[in-house]
Amino acid sequence: MKFSIPDRVQRLGVDIGRHELRYHRKRVAVTREFTFDAAHHLHLYKGKCKSLHGHTYRLVITISGFVDEIGIAVDFGEIKRMYKEEVEARLDHRYLNEVLPNMNTSAENMIVWIWEVLDDRLEQDGWKKRGHRLEELVLYETPTSRATMKREWMEAEDFDE
Repeated sequence: MKFSIPDRVQRLGVDIGRHELRYHRKRVAVTREFTFDAAHHLHLYKGKCKSLHGHTYRLVITISGFVDEIGIAVDFGEIKRMYKEEVEARLDHRYLNEVLPNMNTSAENMIVWIWEVLDDRLEQDGWKKRGHRLEELVLYETPTSRATMKREWMEAEDFDE
């Protein structure tokens, strides 16, 4: 492969028109990853997680939408802002059993709570009106253990006691 240095930088209005910035009108998913540290314990659990312990959680957020007039579906910075204000501010360096609603603080319960919080934020900020939606969350409790939540699962009414 031959590498070269561009002779000049592409200029808007000269080399590319504003109407060319949006290449398509397809739905596209944008994903961003974050980490936070927190402590918790599990009630009625028979393993070592019944004791107070902590994790460096990794949260993977995927939001989809249609690209705007400049070809962007969701700015990565917007996902970061929502994460910081809705998740990190509430959970980072906290004792999860105190700050989450009454629940066993398993990854399976936490991911549904995080989904509800972020989904509400998309509604409040007007993203849903523009066709954006939360598609998937993945919450890693350890590098090899994770819980996953998908939009179709949150919308399904599979089972209710």
